[in-house]
Amino acid sequence: MSDPQHPYSSAVVANGLVFVSGSLPIGPDGAVVEGGRAAMDAAMAQLVERMATVGVGLEHVVKLTYFVTDIALRDFANEQYIELWPEPRPARTVVGVAQLPRDAVVEIDAVARVP
Repeated sequence: MSDPQHPYSSAVVANGLVFVSGSLPIGPDGAVVEGGRAAMDAAMAQLVERMATVGVGLEHVVKLTYFVTDIALRDFANEQYIELWPEPRPARTVVGVAQLPRDAVVEIDAVARVP
């Protein structure tokens, strides 16, 4: 699926997997959500919305990557991860980066299995 505002596919299905592009913490008003956990939750909501367009949910995620501009945000990523997935949880990586689009503090991407 392609987003008409951006030149990339937000979710692609290939070989039984769904590859979901990075999701920023964009609120319902279109503004970037700031703050630790609030930003994590907004980015995850965007990710869930993208996954839904191809018929998958959080229970189908097998790999998750958080990109954060401050590695201290790892604590919020861990809280969210533990709350959203029971054991066995998907594989997860937190990567510290210098900057993200729109000066967001987090971007999340995922790989999910097709049910």
